[in-house]
Amino acid sequence: MSGAGAPLSRFGALWFCYFAAIGAYNPYAPLWFKDLGFSTLAIGSLAAMLSWTRVFAPYGWGWLGDHSGQRVRLIRLGALVSVVAASGLLVARDYALVALCAVLLFLANGAVVPLSEATLARHLQADSSSASGMDSDRYGGMGGGRYGGMDSGRYGRVRLWGSVGFIVSVTLFGLLFQFAGISWFPVLVVAMYAALWLVTLRLPAARDDVSGQEQAPPVLAVLRRPEVAWFFGSIFFTVLAHTSLYAFFSLYLDQLGYAKSAVGLLWAVSVAAEIAFFWAQGHYFGRLEPHRWLQWAAALSVLRFAATAAFGASPVALVLAQSLHAITFAAQHVACIVLIHRHFPGPLRGRGQALYTTLGYGIPGVLGGLGGGWLSTRIDFAAVFWAAAVAAVLGWACARAAERAARALPA
Repeated sequence: MSGAGAPLSRFGALWFCYFAAIGAYNPYAPLWFKDLGFSTLAIGSLAAMLSWTRVFAPYGWGWLGDHSGQRVRLIRLGALVSVVAASGLLVARDYALVALCAVLLFLANGAVVPLSEATLARHLQADSSSASGMDSDRYGGMGGGRYGGMDSGRYGRVRLWGSVGFIVSVTLFGLLFQFAGISWFPVLVVAMYAALWLVTLRLPAARDDVSGQEQAPPVLAVLRRPEVAWFFGSIFFTVLAHTSLYAFFSLYLDQLGYAKSAVGLLWAVSVAAEIAFFWAQGHYFGRLEPHRWLQWAAALSVLRFAATAAFGASPVALVLAQSLHAITFAAQHVACIVLIHRHFPGPLRGRGQALYTTLGYGIPGVLGGLGGGWLSTRIDFAAVFWAAAVAAVLGWACARAAERAARALPA
């Protein structure tokens, strides 16, 4: 394997293990909480509490990475603390102790995504700049899948290993929990985070270049730009819609009478769709500029969550709805990474990725967890997905406004 390929393969292994851990936790934690006797409102409040960690933890990790240049060492530290925190779930049974362990786990693993994305973008930028480059226009450059110096095609080939890790994890663990019981949940979470920590030890540990940091514009100044503000608005509402999926989809299916193995398979359908997108995106992602992908993602999210609410009892309808994950998540995510790379270059890279996590997943997760818990308790789970469809409409409107603001910029 080439010198450029070796570091990228290690990032592929990192994504595999990280999202395998997510696949062990996110779909099945609500079912384990329910098995412990927690109410639906308690489960929703716990989901909101964990989302609160995404409001400030990623930015703190990103700030440390940008100012120290030690992003890989910080990734390793976050993974190690994640193992320790997850180990607490082996003995925790009451709500307070479970919440404490889960919050510590999410504070620690909040380092992995922003710091890894920033470090990976730097490698892809170096690779693409050394290759025969293509000129990029102010919308990112359509040729060769490269946007503002980042090779989005190669990014997809690395990032898809995260999806593979998730689908393997969620499918195997769904079968295991079906036959062995959900009590195995904390053991498997610890095992997944231990594997993640081991993989981080293989990452290239060269210190990132933070020279020129004093010339970087203030982050708030970047956020105030209309095209950036509307961009984050589109992320906020589209991901808020997806909170219904992350926090309540498994509980919704359980209430409808689906077996745990079926829950895992329906999650697997969505991730199989995103794998297909990540694998092939180098061939067609450049046919639309990133803002258009954001609009398609939001529009199809409306269809996806309305169908989930209206036809939840139909396995065929759910499979079709879950297949839209290729656009509502995968295409949206790549478009966001491209635009983050464009808006937050160089020494702002880590904080830009952290803001993506915070404004895109942290705050929407808090509101979605609390709001979804309230709706499911007062009405039903279908109401959560109808509300998600409304949020996606707002996401489309913001994405459209972001495109208009970007087009109004001087050439």
